[in-house]
Amino acid sequence: MSFTLRDASLADIPAITDIYSESVRNGVATYEIAVPDQAEMTTRFSTITGNNYPYIVAEDADGVVIGYAYASAFRTRSAYRFLVEDSIYLAPEARGRGVGKALLTELIARCTDLGFRQMVAVIGGAHPASIAVHRSTGFVDCGTVKGSGLKFGRWLDTTFMQLALGEGLDSVPADGVYPDTLYGA
Repeated sequence: MSFTLRDASLADIPAITDIYSESVRNGVATYEIAVPDQAEMTTRFSTITGNNYPYIVAEDADGVVIGYAYASAFRTRSAYRFLVEDSIYLAPEARGRGVGKALLTELIARCTDLGFRQMVAVIGGAHPASIAVHRSTGFVDCGTVKGSGLKFGRWLDTTFMQLALGEGLDSVPADGVYPDTLYGA
């Protein structure tokens, strides 16, 4: 499958909403139960990009958005400001074709360039494909929370994975430079 990556824009919200809606209705990557509408997805996009987190899409050779990924706050307490959480969602036809790994690899590079020091993956349903793509990019297991979600009438486990970015824990980042300026540090 031929695809390219680029920054997401507001014009991509309908496609992003469709991809996410399919995941809400049919998957366990998200524990959301009710499908959010385009207005809600626009608000989420604006919040993420408004804080200068990367948000990217993959589009096929015809220009159709087939997946997206973004980094966002793991928690909005200021001590967490150097830690980002990744999120990746793919259209069904893009799964298993390298799109997810390409999006994650690009997201890691962008977050490293922005000065983040750790990335965490919170993998709903402890989904084996998501665990595998994260491992393939260097993430390590941090633990599993058993029965943390209830969706489709069954209990789901959540797996946590982590990747050090840049200098990781080897130094303390500079004061007053993004992402130090996030959340009232």
